[in-house]
Amino acid sequence: QVQLVESGGGLVQAGDSLRLSCAASGRTFSTYVVGWFRQAPGKEREFVAAISTAGGSTYYADSVKGRFIVSSAKNTVYLRMNNLRPEDTGVYYCAHSTSPFNSISVVTTRLYNIWGQGTQVTVSS
Repeated sequence: QVQLVESGGGLVQAGDSLRLSCAASGRTFSTYVVGWFRQAPGKEREFVAAISTAGGSTYYADSVKGRFIVSSAKNTVYLRMNNLRPEDTGVYYCAHSTSPFNSISVVTTRLYNIWGQGTQVTVSS
């Protein structure tokens, strides 16, 4: 059974950067899709970014395009977040799917069958 562990969250000021990590135990990310989602208090979980660890294809939400970069290395997927804004605040989750990478389906939570516990990101203004 694959387990995912996120790390790297914290409290930062607007304009700062953070790098989140999503480490998999049990197997590598050699042929999977890994997505990043976030959830602010009182709001639904929303898609942030996704990567195909086999071919390197990526996809981003419009709200983070140009500021966030998703990458992968062996059994870890990273989310580099630059120029953070207060509206980026939330709990960030990584999730794993064995489905093929598709820019339409990767934005939906139901594609993913394994989720991490989340890491808190707070951006102050």
